[in-house]
Amino acid sequence: MKIAVAIATTGRSGTVAACLQRIERLSRQPDRLLVIGAAPEDAPTPPAAADFHLARGRGLPIQRNHALDLVAGEADIIVFVDDDYVPAPGFVEGVERLFAGNPDIVAASGFLIADGINRKGLSFAQADAFISSFIPQTPYVTDETGTYGCNMAFRLAAAPHLRFDENLPLYAWLEDTDFSAQYARLGRVVRTNHFCGVHLGVTSGRTSGVRLGYSQIANPLYLVRKGTVTPRFALNLALRNMIANAVKSPRPEPNVDRFGRLRGNLMALVDIARGRSHPRRALEL
Repeated sequence: MKIAVAIATTGRSGTVAACLQRIERLSRQPDRLLVIGAAPEDAPTPPAAADFHLARGRGLPIQRNHALDLVAGEADIIVFVDDDYVPAPGFVEGVERLFAGNPDIVAASGFLIADGINRKGLSFAQADAFISSFIPQTPYVTDETGTYGCNMAFRLAAAPHLRFDENLPLYAWLEDTDFSAQYARLGRVVRTNHFCGVHLGVTSGRTSGVRLGYSQIANPLYLVRKGTVTPRFALNLALRNMIANAVKSPRPEPNVDRFGRLRGNLMALVDIARGRSHPRRALEL
């Protein structure tokens, strides 16, 4: 089974280099390792043993689609990991074991030993410590409705034509949900501890608070119209984010632009009322 690992990165040349150093330590190397940047300066610094490619633009869907085009007809499984994700030593072996032993599984998210998104960010040293002290549990597979973008794997033969929606720009809020929802029509989408790692939750290089806030409202509505999320899911997610932004704006977390996100939320609501809401409107903000 041929397994490709693809990393889309923007503005984090040092971070992605440190991530690649840890991938080089894996007990089983991916058959192909791709780094997809949006500009020449996105290349890993220092250079690493990975194929660096430039996409035709910036944004997770554009960059991940470039990876899909590069491995089409070559890989059996493609694994997308964030540029601030540290895999555990048996990561690739776990992906292979999962898909080889379960032909009905078409997409999967791995187990997160720790997620810096929920911890105000983690360092690579902290991630290394988490992984070294981690004791693997009995393998499990749980059916899910979608995958988590920082570490998700797909069986390419199930949908070789499928691509990420490039109408979801930049940070592309919910692009993982949309993509995996289409795979869910073809087979099982699961969460598993067959492969695992640590997500640092690095904040540098992300889109502005206003743009992200706009996407938090506009993108769920767009996906409802597209049919890849339910109205209930979209409403609950949008409300939860808007309430969090409003409550935390007076005393925001470090490196989180809560007020900017709230402004973006309100701008999206105005656009919805005017009948002109669309994810790509975030590019104009």
